[in-house]
Amino acid sequence: MARPESPHVIPLKGEIDLHVCPRIVRSLAGVTAKRPKHIVVDLSRVTFIDSSGLAVLIHAMQDVKEYGGTLTLSVITADVRAILEMARLDQVFLIDPRDDELLAAD
Repeated sequence: MARPESPHVIPLKGEIDLHVCPRIVRSLAGVTAKRPKHIVVDLSRVTFIDSSGLAVLIHAMQDVKEYGGTLTLSVITADVRAILEMARLDQVFLIDPRDDELLAAD
């Protein structure tokens, strides 16, 4: 079980699109309902993310900010980073370069 001060890590994988977003929404809602101080979304195994997937992450980030927590995107692949940069969301999301430390903390 994670220590209270450690981040809650949510690993995602594959293509994040309209078809898988409902499962991700439920997963994120289950974590955010507990109001953890820090949530890390591990994108190391994500090969593609479309606009619906980005919208889910934006909504989750807003929910977490609303109660005073932080949501960090971690271990972003080059393909996903390019999508975030194209949408200029790399300037909106907290993207932590200390990926290994964040994931090991859980």
